[in-house]
Amino acid sequence: MSIIVLFAALFFFMLIGVPIAISLGLAGSLVIIFFSNDSLSSVAVKIFETSEHYTLLAIPFFLLAGAFMTTGGVARRLIDFANATVGHIRGGLAIASVLSCMLFAALSGSSPATVAAVGSIAIAGMVRSGYPIEFGTGIITNAGTLGILIPPSVVMVVYAAATEQSVGRLFMAGVVPGLLLGLVLMVVIYFVARKKNLPALPRATMREWLSAARKALWGLILMVIILGGIYSGAFTATEAAAVAAVYSFIVAVFIYKDISLKECPKVILEAGKLSVMLMFIIANAMLFAHVLTTEQIPQQLTAIVAAMDLAPWQFLIIVNIVLLVAGAFMEPSAIILILVPILFPIAMHLGIDPIHLGIIMVVNMEIGLLTPPVGLNLFVASAITKLPVTRVIKATMPWLSIMLLFLILITYVPEISLGLPDLLGQR
Repeated sequence: MSIIVLFAALFFFMLIGVPIAISLGLAGSLVIIFFSNDSLSSVAVKIFETSEHYTLLAIPFFLLAGAFMTTGGVARRLIDFANATVGHIRGGLAIASVLSCMLFAALSGSSPATVAAVGSIAIAGMVRSGYPIEFGTGIITNAGTLGILIPPSVVMVVYAAATEQSVGRLFMAGVVPGLLLGLVLMVVIYFVARKKNLPALPRATMREWLSAARKALWGLILMVIILGGIYSGAFTATEAAAVAAVYSFIVAVFIYKDISLKECPKVILEAGKLSVMLMFIIANAMLFAHVLTTEQIPQQLTAIVAAMDLAPWQFLIIVNIVLLVAGAFMEPSAIILILVPILFPIAMHLGIDPIHLGIIMVVNMEIGLLTPPVGLNLFVASAITKLPVTRVIKATMPWLSIMLLFLILITYVPEISLGLPDLLGQR
């Protein structure tokens, strides 16, 4: 009875327009008040426990680093470097845009931030060079999803906190899939560009390439600091996030000088607003997950699946379907925190690697950012290009098939995700 009330209340609140975070908290609170043996004080306790989770401390730091990098002109320099590197290829501006998204993803940890930072510059550049605006918008909207797959990733941090897995191992597991997806998008763009006879930039001279590389160097160094520091054991993911925030501030204010000290409070405030919004969602989703656990829902579902004698590959089909549907309606962090308590015990029972499951969930969340009605990347791209959301959706859909094929590949070839962390012995 309590579980019916929990989900009925959740969907009712969402249908009448209550924000997802508040819907989660209200549904969980109602079950605690009327059906649970827990006292009402457990609501406050659970929210407090969430807020003091050490792993989640990485989120505001990564968001602050991304804010300084976005505002501080790093995206523009990365795009110039990508154009100098691959712009001479047929469709090179579009290929360079994907490369820029990959580079910026390794700095920001956020998919919408990647779309906003790269798209605001790259889409306009493609249109000026003769690319259809829908073509450029579709590419950036899809490539921007790499922001949560290529480490560092805010969504991976949330998954690690919910499952008590190693953030470093998760980050490492995302490297090869992120590079592979970026490469696949580039290859498809190349063939489409040849078919449509899209323009190419003049080949950059060695001096021009070195100049672009020098200007982008400080942004590229941050990738080495974050990933190298975590993988070498120099610091944890949370400490790496703090280092990234300080480094981004120094680069934006004192090296690139695109931001004055007077503008810093505004940048910090914007990052703070985003952090509070995300942490509020996480706190309420944690409360919802707490109710699921206390009501023994994961254990009951595990027993049901065990009785059904499902093979791991069959269970993963169900996982993907559930996540794809949920991704169309909810924010990635909330989905992970709601569904992990249900799916994770079953996956462990079936012998599925928890890191592999994490990457599968992240790729599903990528697709969720592209699917209406709540696909966040669609709305960010619409705001950048001034196109109606319906046109953005139409521009994005042809590329979505690539993402779905990539999901199948990641789901059933776990070596793509686990090969690098296993090779380097990351635990």
